[in-house]
Amino acid sequence: MQQPNIVFIMSDDHAAHAMSCYGSGINQTPNIDRIAQNGVLLDNCFCTNSICAPSRAVILTGKHTHLNGVRTLDDRFDGRQETVAKIMQRNNYQTAVFGKWHLGEGGHSSPTGFDEWVVLPGQGDYHDPLMLSPQGERVYEGYVTDIVTDLSLQWLEQRDKERPFMLMCHHKAPHRWWEPDEKHMHMYEDEDIPLPDTLHDDYSHRSEAAKRARMRISSDFMYRDLKLVPPAGYEGTDFIYVPQDLTGFSLCPVGGEPVTFTDQESVVEWLYQRYIKDYLRCVAAIDDNVGRILDYLEENNLAENTVVMYTSDQGFFLGDHGWYDKRFMYEESLRMPLVVQYPKEIPAGTSSDAMVLNLDFAQTFLDYAGLPAPEDMQGRSLRDVFRGQTVADWRTSMYYRYWMHLSHHNVAAHYGIRTQRYKLIYYYGESLNTSGSIDSATAPEWELFDLAADPQEMRNVYHEPEYAEARAALTSELERLKAEALDSE
Repeated sequence: MQQPNIVFIMSDDHAAHAMSCYGSGINQTPNIDRIAQNGVLLDNCFCTNSICAPSRAVILTGKHTHLNGVRTLDDRFDGRQETVAKIMQRNNYQTAVFGKWHLGEGGHSSPTGFDEWVVLPGQGDYHDPLMLSPQGERVYEGYVTDIVTDLSLQWLEQRDKERPFMLMCHHKAPHRWWEPDEKHMHMYEDEDIPLPDTLHDDYSHRSEAAKRARMRISSDFMYRDLKLVPPAGYEGTDFIYVPQDLTGFSLCPVGGEPVTFTDQESVVEWLYQRYIKDYLRCVAAIDDNVGRILDYLEENNLAENTVVMYTSDQGFFLGDHGWYDKRFMYEESLRMPLVVQYPKEIPAGTSSDAMVLNLDFAQTFLDYAGLPAPEDMQGRSLRDVFRGQTVADWRTSMYYRYWMHLSHHNVAAHYGIRTQRYKLIYYYGESLNTSGSIDSATAPEWELFDLAADPQEMRNVYHEPEYAEARAALTSELERLKAEALDSE
């Protein structure tokens, strides 16, 4: 049987609720929707650590972050370890990766297992980005989303047509700083994006960890985030925060007129519109370029024998709970979009509510290639799930761990478990009180959410008596999953 090709398209921070195939009320993604229409949409795809580099390392290795060595943004990936790319490359597959790498560059942290690679250093730039390859550094003129697609299509055109291929097309967008291209710069200028239901969340029924996080739309944006003229004396400086209290204060959009605010609620809603419109403009460029890839496959008679997957390295808060960014185990951050087409096997226009993880991707690729997975990979192939088959022993719970304690956005380290109905989160790191000293009264903390009764996770029921039995069962299951993941810390 002919081995299928694999095209893996991954964006950065593209939340599922910013995709129309997931029922988004704020966005249309017609080309990404094509994949769902031609294949399957996964309703419950989750990441095991909601931050860029760790998620990418999990996808390459099929191992949790504590085993592949990339627990945080500061850990460099050791490319000497086994990866799905290396296995595919050793077994007749042509392999390439273009775009965001974000696992360190140079030495053993550069991409390994790829016949060709051109990647961004670190986060990379949206416009005229510097990119790295085995041949050295080069500045590419243009917009990064278009450039990553151009490189992917050029490689597809020049490949050996007699051998199967695995292409990993990794977009930078819509990662912060949300810089749109000229084509989409003026989308939404004359309309308001609907507000999220939880935009004005006051965290009154949640953990101290949630209250202390510094990712609020109301107070934690920088001038660059919102394309605002910085204060006098700070021109050319990126890292200047917008004042926390903007009542009676004026902000001036670059190229626009100053806006003065009279109350804090209107401030938050104005800031949200500035943020979300640029975010969605960046997504629109991704969607256009997904269309270019799909068109190429169809025009070159490759679509029938190619597995196409679109996902993001994690979710993102789109004003939900008054936040931007990710990291927390809350749904908007934990949930990844995943749509897959493979006309030979996957029924068109289907969906699945099976619990799947980024931990499963490597073994899925290998299964399609007809290759055995190493025994130390910790996921499972999703092939039967994609085909719509019922897998009797499929997981009903998943393990999550975020390690970067108070490092970025003042998010506390935590681990937890999600089942179909419940979520249990343990904030095990030392918490800081408002004066910056350790607050032993709130370290550690637990949160329990009943997702059936409270899908927006607004009320922590950990201490409520009627949840005592569920709490005990979930705590036991959490310890079991932690041990199963070989997480001994």
